[in-house]
Formats: sequence, C-alpha cells, structure tokens
Amino acid sequence: MAASGLDDLNFTMKEITGTRQSVSGSTSDGTLTASVVPESSSTLSLSEDNKLVCVEYPGIISNVDKMLESIGGIQGMSKTYADPSRRLELRFRPQDPFCHPVCGNRFPSTNLLLRMKRRVRKGNPKEAQINMDILGVIGTTYKFQGMADFQYLAVHSAKDGSHTSLYDKIILRKPENNKFFEQPVPLFLPPPIFSRLDSAVDYNYRPEIQHKEGHCPPTVSRDNLIGLSRARRPHNAIFLTFNDQNIPTEPLEAAKVNWKRVCVHPSDIKAEEQLKEMFESRPIWSGYAVKANLDLHPDKLKLLLPIMAYYMVTGPWRSLWVRFGYDPCKTPEAKKYQVLDFRIRCSTKHGYTINDMPVKAKRSTFNYTLPITLNKAVPQAANVTDLPPEGPAGERSANTTRYQLKDSSYIFRDGTLPPHRQMFYQLCDLDVESIRNVISRNDGQEEECDERDGWCLSHTSDDLRDIMSSMIKQVIRAKRPAPYSSGPESSITRRKTPESGEDDEEENEEDEFHPSEGSDNEMQTEMLDYM
Repeated sequence: MAASGLDDLNFTMKEITGTRQSVSGSTSDGTLTASVVPESSSTLSLSEDNKLVCVEYPGIISNVDKMLESIGGIQGMSKTYADPSRRLELRFRPQDPFCHPVCGNRFPSTNLLLRMKRRVRKGNPKEAQINMDILGVIGTTYKFQGMADFQYLAVHSAKDGSHTSLYDKIILRKPENNKFFEQPVPLFLPPPIFSRLDSAVDYNYRPEIQHKEGHCPPTVSRDNLIGLSRARRPHNAIFLTFNDQNIPTEPLEAAKVNWKRVCVHPSDIKAEEQLKEMFESRPIWSGYAVKANLDLHPDKLKLLLPIMAYYMVTGPWRSLWVRFGYDPCKTPEAKKYQVLDFRIRCSTKHGYTINDMPVKAKRSTFNYTLPITLNKAVPQAANVTDLPPEGPAGERSANTTRYQLKDSSYIFRDGTLPPHRQMFYQLCDLDVESIRNVISRNDGQEEECDERDGWCLSHTSDDLRDIMSSMIKQVIRAKRPAPYSSGPESSITRRKTPESGEDDEEENEEDEFHPSEGSDNEMQTEMLDYM
C-alpha cells in the first residue's frame, strides 16, 4: 500500500477541476507515447471527497487478506486512525497472543494515489498510450521506522535440546473441564513488559556526581533512587509515625532558612501569616485543604508547610499535616480531623464499569510512555525564582495564575460527585448530617486511640464509605436514569430499599474497593516532595 508523490509526475498540472476524468499525456504531433515531452501539458481532475490512508507495509504482500489481519483488520485500523496519539500495531503472527507487535508512526502527508494504464499497439510496440486516474488524496501515512523487538514464544526447551509447543496447553480456545486446568504444564512466565523504545538512541554515560567532603545523601535517595544526576534539594520536613512518642515542637533550622530564602514578596509574608492562623484555628490540615484555602505557588508551599507542621506517615492521621506541639493520639477532640481514604466503587451493581466511570482518574494512562502511543510534550516545572513579579501593592495582577483549589477538592457534600476516583477526606470535611451522626456515636466516651480507627468506634470508616457510596450512586442514578429503568436488565443495577420488604442478595455482598489509576502511591509521592 503505497502512494506516489507530486514530484513523481512527468507532466505539468495546469488546472484542477471538481469532476474526475481520465487524462493522458500528448506529444506535439498528436501521438500518445510513453515518454511525455516537457513542453506538453495535461489536465487532471481531483476529487476532494475520496480521502485515503496510506500504510507503508514493511514486507512483500502476497495476500491482501492476511496483510489486513496483521494490522488488526479494517476495524482495528479504524480504531487506530480515530486516535491520533496511537501508533499502528503490526503483528506478524496475528493468531499468537504472545506476538510482540511492530509499531508504525503516524505522519501527515499530501500525496496522491494514481492509477496508470499503459497500452501498447501490437503492430508498433514503440507507440504507447498512458492513461492516469487520481483515485484519492492521502492525508495520513503510517510508516514503520522502528526496530522489531524480540519475540517470546510459548515453547518449553528441554535439557536434551528439544522444544515443545505450549500453546494448546495454556491458551483457552473453548470451554474446558477441570481436566484441562489440572494437566501438568511446564513453567511458562512471559516477560511483563518489553522495551518501551523501538528506535536507537545515544546514551551518554556520565560519572557519578562528586560531592563535597562530608556530604551525606538523604536516606530515601541512598536506598531507593539510582543514578542521581544531582543531590536532591531537601525541604526538611519532619515525618512521624503513629508509634512515635516524641512530638516536635518546632521545625528544623534548615527549613526556616529555606523559607527565608524564597520569602521575598509581600504576598509570601501574607501567606505565612494566613497559614499560621489556619493552624491556630485548626491543628490538622490535609494538603488539598491547605491548597484550597491558600493561594500560593506549589513550590513555595513545599517550603512553607515544613515550618508550620509535621507530617504523619501512618495511623488515622496519615498524609496530614499536624501543628507543632499537638499530639492527636492524646487528644480525643482530634477525632474529627482523622483521614478517610475513600475510593469510588466500580461494578455493574453500581450502574457503571471501569470504562464508563463518571469520575476521571487523577492521572491518565496516556501520560505514560508506551510503545503503542506517541510521546507527548509535558510542561516544564516552574522554578521559584522564575515566578512573575507582583504589583507595587503586593497584590497579584488579574492575569496572574491563581493556584488555589476549589472546595470540592477536600469537602464532600451530598448531591455532588468527588473530583477524583480516590479522595483523602478529613472527617470534619464530610458535610453530611448522617455522616456526622456516625462519627459522633461515641462522643465523650473515647477511651483509647487505635491505629486503624483512631478515636472512632471500630469499623467506622467502613460505615462512612457505605453511606458515601450510596449517595454517589443516587447522584449517578439521577444523572443517568437509563441503566436503572425497569426491565430484565435492571435487576443487576437496581437496589431495593428496606421499605419494599424485598431482600436483595447483592446487598449482603462485600463491595470491592478499586483504587484509581496512578493514585496508589499518592502519599509516597507527597513525602518525596517534602523531603
């Protein structure tokens, strides 16, 4: 499947009309020959309706049907073409599920597909007539420019050098009985991922950075990170676990120095005073709650928070910032500041699956570089020293970007959907009366702070998740009533109320919590930011 470019034509285009017709080159004496005289001219018609897609297939095509099957058929080709960020996959063994594809890149093109016919007169072979038709315009071309990766076959290699195919033993081609699953099969572990790059790149090896005498890298860098090109910029935050007994009363001196270095604008001083007042009125804050109440650049906030509070790593206040000198494990009033890790439940019982989740994930899988997707440019991180200057009064101009988040980023209200699939709410930010009643069931009777439930009763978090999931389901039902309409298929998604007197077997089943894509390590990511 190839196309000819405009430079391959041996004639001069004088005009393009809207109707399609066959044309031919003509000589000065009126005889049609294979070679067109440069002084001659021809007229070609071009139809704008017939747009084509070109695939430069990396092989000799002897069977068109098999060629189309190797690139997914017409349907697979259409899906790839509909997504501009996706590469075309070519599998030389389409029936083999372990076949590693070769990927083709998508390029815009301005080519024409020509059909040429050369007629030769029997009596005089030197006289030939050439007819040309423009079949369409090629606006997109797929080119396979990368290298073919290694292939991993489902084959068992014995000690004597013989090879045995395992395809019939590990691939389920039809419904089988227990005998199929209990048959002895050699261990076969395919690699979870191949190389993400299929083009050669120059890798410049560099020696390790030589630091000054006495330099000691942070623990997280020494144990978990490999090949740092520079020393990590410390933010000097203090991290505590639930079992730590010594509560810090003041920040590290290095944290104060770092903040004084960047606190150069009047708005920075104002933000420091505002954050201090926030922790005086409320001793524990989440990162999103701070960002929703303070309009400050995130890079500066990383340096400001460590001088106001310490970070809890485990326990009922994990991933929260606690005011210096305040010990929530000894204060029952800190119950309302505990964290609730809430994740939107996804199943057909709740009216939606993972593919039509009503709330998007915080991070999309398209942000990761995969062999079948194109590399997308990402914005460069801003530097604290590169922030725009402020006006004479210390106020930001109207065109300056605001960094403050919305209240929905940390407050849960009835009748609204969370902005993300996984949310870290504080109990005091659950603005629902029924939820507050559950939290206050043991007010004044708190005896011991538990690492799982804190000052609340046992399994309080599970009860809160059930209430919130039910509210979210009602919101989805109101916005998308079709899946809940009466009918045979509605028995899966419809939920019977206790007043109806009917029992729902699915009510007693335990709901599974599905984490949002890319947000499993959110607390670890935040910890790395403040180290």
